[in-house]
Amino acid sequence: MSDLFDDPDAPDNKGANAPEFSVSEISGVVKRMIEGEFSHVRIRGEVGRVSCPRSGHMYLDLKDDRAVLAAVIWKGVVNRLRTRPEEGMEVVATGKLTTFPGQSRYQMVIEDIAPAGVGALMAMLEERRKKLGDEGLFDTARKQPIPYLPDVIGVVTSPSGAVIRDILHRLRDRFPRKVLIWPVAVQGQQSAAEITAAIEGFNKMTPGGAMPRPDLLIVARGGGSIEDLWSFNEENVVRTAAASDIPLISAVGHETDTTLIDHAADVRAPTPTAAAELAVPVRGELLGWLASMEERRVRALGTAILQRRQRLRDLSRALPNPTELVAMQTQRLDILGARLPRALQALTQTRRAQLVQKTAGLRPQLLAQGITNRQAHLTRVAGGFAVAAKTQVARARVKLDGLERLRQTLGYKETLRRGYAVVRDDKGNIVSETAKAKSATALNIEFADGRLNMSSDSTKPKQAKKKSPPEEQGSLF
Repeated sequence: MSDLFDDPDAPDNKGANAPEFSVSEISGVVKRMIEGEFSHVRIRGEVGRVSCPRSGHMYLDLKDDRAVLAAVIWKGVVNRLRTRPEEGMEVVATGKLTTFPGQSRYQMVIEDIAPAGVGALMAMLEERRKKLGDEGLFDTARKQPIPYLPDVIGVVTSPSGAVIRDILHRLRDRFPRKVLIWPVAVQGQQSAAEITAAIEGFNKMTPGGAMPRPDLLIVARGGGSIEDLWSFNEENVVRTAAASDIPLISAVGHETDTTLIDHAADVRAPTPTAAAELAVPVRGELLGWLASMEERRVRALGTAILQRRQRLRDLSRALPNPTELVAMQTQRLDILGARLPRALQALTQTRRAQLVQKTAGLRPQLLAQGITNRQAHLTRVAGGFAVAAKTQVARARVKLDGLERLRQTLGYKETLRRGYAVVRDDKGNIVSETAKAKSATALNIEFADGRLNMSSDSTKPKQAKKKSPPEEQGSLF
């Protein structure tokens, strides 16, 4: 080793015992030396340039007022980071030092990175708030009104905490509504992504579908430190809340806790319980208010009717008596009614005089000829009526004669002429059996030319007095 400190200008010793290294060899020696000495380091500095290529890795610079240290965060570590580094943020990075022989430089491989204290977080929060505010995400004009009585309320929160129990209990006390719960982690590395997915999922639901779309969203979490509430300050959560088509109430932390989602939400509630109170009215108070409005309506209607009735009475006093209004017209009608008969008589006399005057000029011959023509016409009409009457009577007589012949043909008299007889008992009933004939005290037998009476004690049949046949009905004509 003493040769290494010899005078380099001495000609006898120049490079006599110095080993020769290749570039790769010396780079490997340096790499092993640096990684061995600095296998675990924590470095505090300000984030400089940040680059995120398509590979998913993140490249950044850590700097202070005198030096710059290149750093890299591999893709798998980037996905697990609780806080993504941004330019200008003061952080504490944990990892190891290594070299990159391709560019003859050393760099730090970061395994974890966190803001350097609350002051750094607040500075980053303020910078992010200003950035999103400049984009108009916090403008009052874009905020939506909260529905007065939503049918369905969507809640984005942890399903196991006290927050959801407080919200459900408050809703049940005030005005029970349907509640859809989207369970999410409210802190940790994946909480921001889950909260974003929950808000977007509720907005993608179809109104009136099998799973109804909420009319109101509540994003809630209990109190905690700024690190615990940091998920609600993430840019993706704030942008999703601002873009929600469903009105959104933010209820994160206690009354003194403020996150960026509170600025982007349509309404900020100091606590989750207060969010439930803002979501629905008190049912009892609403019923009381409706009852009072009904009383006021009935009272106002009655008052209006009384006022109009009094107004009608006042106006009726100024109107004249209806009898007086028609008195003059009634008197005029009476006068005209009295004049009407005289006027009719005068008009009749006038028309009669005009008729006499006009008929005086007619010739007597023409008048006699007209009377003769009228008489001849009446004679012709009367002759036609007589002929028609005779014809109709003859037709009726022929029809009546035919009916008479049919009556005689179908009558039982014709049957008697063919050798049959009709036997009747003493009461006039027809006897058609031998037993009835033997039991009868007298029999009356009708033949075609007369009747014969028979009794049980007579040995000789008695000759019944022959009745003359009924005279045929004379002709009606």
